[in-house]
Amino acid sequence: MLRIPQEVITVYTDGSCHTVHKTGAWAVILLTDGKKIVLKGMAEHTTNQRMELTAVLNALEYVEQNGLTHPVQIYTDSQYVIDIQTRIPHLQRNNYLTKKGKPNRNVDLVRKLVGYLQRMNIVFIKVISHLKKDDTENFNREVDKMARRIVRGGRLEG
Repeated sequence: MLRIPQEVITVYTDGSCHTVHKTGAWAVILLTDGKKIVLKGMAEHTTNQRMELTAVLNALEYVEQNGLTHPVQIYTDSQYVIDIQTRIPHLQRNNYLTKKGKPNRNVDLVRKLVGYLQRMNIVFIKVISHLKKDDTENFNREVDKMARRIVRGGRLEG
């Protein structure tokens, strides 16, 4: 049987947060149609997990808003983000509440991610964080450096 290669949108995401100042940043590198698209942002009063989720959500929003329909492979070092996919039935069954009846952490962002997971073809690929550059391009390290640089500088760069 002849298999026609399917185009894939490759995404690298990372988030970072200064735990004392609660200032965070996120970065995305999106590879599609021979283009490298960089997205980044920052937030106040946040956490590292929120920044990890925000990076993924901004990438998926970009894909959707630009009418890109290929499957999406997201490389992330966030086990928290990856685990959401397997927790969807549990989250929905409990109406996104903890055993104590309180909203789950980051429920606003988790709900958005669940929506994307239900309507898009998304695969998460776990990467080891902060790997040194080797012979292959390591965009995970690049987004990590971008996010950390934004947090340290307290502002978005050009």
